[in-house]
Amino acid sequence: MDAVKKLFGHVNDREVYAYTLKNDHGMEITCIEYGCAILSIKVPDRSGQIENVVMGCSSLEDYLHKVPYFGAVVGRVGGRIAKGDLPVGGQHFRIAANQEGNHLHGGKKGFSHRIWSSEAFKSEHEARIEFTYFSPDGEEGYPGNLTVKVTYVLTNDNELVLSYEGEADQDTVLNMTNHTYFNLSGGMKDSVREHTLVLPSSRFLELDQESLPTGEALKTEGTVFDFRHGRMLQEGLDSTHEQIAIAGGGYDHPFLLDEGNVMTLYDEKSGRFLEAETNQPAVIVYTGNSMDSDIILQEGISAGKHMAVCLETQFPPDAVHHPSFPSIELAKGEKYHHYTKWSFSVK
Repeated sequence: MDAVKKLFGHVNDREVYAYTLKNDHGMEITCIEYGCAILSIKVPDRSGQIENVVMGCSSLEDYLHKVPYFGAVVGRVGGRIAKGDLPVGGQHFRIAANQEGNHLHGGKKGFSHRIWSSEAFKSEHEARIEFTYFSPDGEEGYPGNLTVKVTYVLTNDNELVLSYEGEADQDTVLNMTNHTYFNLSGGMKDSVREHTLVLPSSRFLELDQESLPTGEALKTEGTVFDFRHGRMLQEGLDSTHEQIAIAGGGYDHPFLLDEGNVMTLYDEKSGRFLEAETNQPAVIVYTGNSMDSDIILQEGISAGKHMAVCLETQFPPDAVHHPSFPSIELAKGEKYHHYTKWSFSVK
């Protein structure tokens, strides 16, 4: 196992470092202190060729000005909160309405746009990076001083474990996730249209025209939202389903996870297989429906629609306005813990 730290760039004269973790089987992950963003994950295909399987860029400038949350940790709350209205403990707080009048992914400078403190560790069996950040009371309008820690652990079993912790000094909310875009073809050589997704979900949340949950949980059965027995993403991307149209010609929907909470993504051409396990009650599946072509990826090619897919494990978005959704409130002194494990293999 190895962990290498090097300078990646500067933000207002502050140094931003990148870390590369590598296991004994050639799997590598590179991430940076800015937003805890994962720049690359390199894993072998069925022939042993090691390639990058996530969207990322080569320069810090891209992450500062162009990249839409590539690989980043988003928070305090991932997803949308309607009208920037945050009810907590009988009070209403005005939080940043940074996306068409609604709050998105923690605000104008959420966790994804902050420089985190970091420390790397390695042993015979694993390498890990611990990122920490202090979010003061009132940041982006959120109540409470909040301390958070995000840990990435790479194992010799080709697993990457993401762990999130948090604690605040007054009642607040917390719903972090990671926004990595996967493309298992390797080197972005194909889109994800022919990727097969298996998702243990019998219900997904209906979206309105602002991509906010209406509060209605719809059955996946008999629709292009039913991934319980596996479905190629292209079946939904080519669908005329009203909910596909609302999301801009693809998926951008919260799926409520059934028992098991394990999902898989498979690319038949490369043989690469991703298994994702989480303790969270939902996952937002996003197929990059509005990707800007002016973003140049680290492979030297332009980003494009449906080039990658996100599996954002978290609590449902806008939960604060829907009592039937699992609550994202974090009581004073309560410990927050979220984990997601990505396991890579080949078939």
